[in-house]
Amino acid sequence: MTQLLRQQDGLWQVTDNQPTDWSAAESFTAGSALKLSVDAEPEKAWASASLIAVDFPALTDGRGLSLAALLRQRVGYEGDLRAVGAVHEDLLHFMLRCGFSSFELPAERDPAIALELLAPYSDHYQGSVMDPLPALLR
Repeated sequence: MTQLLRQQDGLWQVTDNQPTDWSAAESFTAGSALKLSVDAEPEKAWASASLIAVDFPALTDGRGLSLAALLRQRVGYEGDLRAVGAVHEDLLHFMLRCGFSSFELPAERDPAIALELLAPYSDHYQGSVMDPLPALLR
């Protein structure tokens, strides 16, 4: 069974993952939960989704990171953006910087390690989706 990592009251927590009634991009209606493949082309209408999940097919496939950044910056999505599929602890901090706000960990991943690796650095030199200004300008 997968486990969900998300922030509650400013703290990252592991919770049981409740089943979600996902809509595909082709059948999306405003207010529904949307599950996207990493090769989806962002659409403005998706800004009204209640939840968007990006399904990573493999650890080595970084297209979902780009899609997350596009959903936040170009589409203007402000809701919960969830990484699902082949989510690995080593990539969580990159996923956060690209705009993901929750993570569905596969059963074989250790949630304790994942919580430790969410924020391995106290600051970053580069700007990101979540903090666009580089360190020099902050």
